Amino acid sequence: QVQLVESGGGLVQPGGSLRLSCAASGDIKSINDMGWYRQDPEKPREWVASMDSGGSTRYAHSVMGRFTISRDNAANTVYLQMSNLEPEDSALYYCRYSDSNYANWGQGTLVTVSS
Repeated sequence: QVQLVESGGGLVQPGGSLRLSCAASGDIKSINDMGWYRQDPEKPREWVASMDSGGSTRYAHSVMGRFTISRDNAANTVYLQMSNLEPEDSALYYCRYSDSNYANWGQGTLVTVSS
């Protein structure tokens, strides 16, 4: 199993920035994918960005150009740098780990964008 712990959420004004972190521990396979999702209470969970262990990245159209995903494989940590935040980005942000046989979610970290 793989455990995931997110951090870095908080309250930020529109136009501001935040960096989320997700630390993974446990039985981490060399080939894996880690990503970020978000969920507003009134909407389905939405995929935001992913990065595989080879370094390939993918972004949802709604965050392209504003969010950057990165990872430190030695530290088993994935980051989400969020810039030019909008109120519509407010949500509970979840980290997800997956490999060929397993997937798991973190508990989430809350991001609120408001003036």
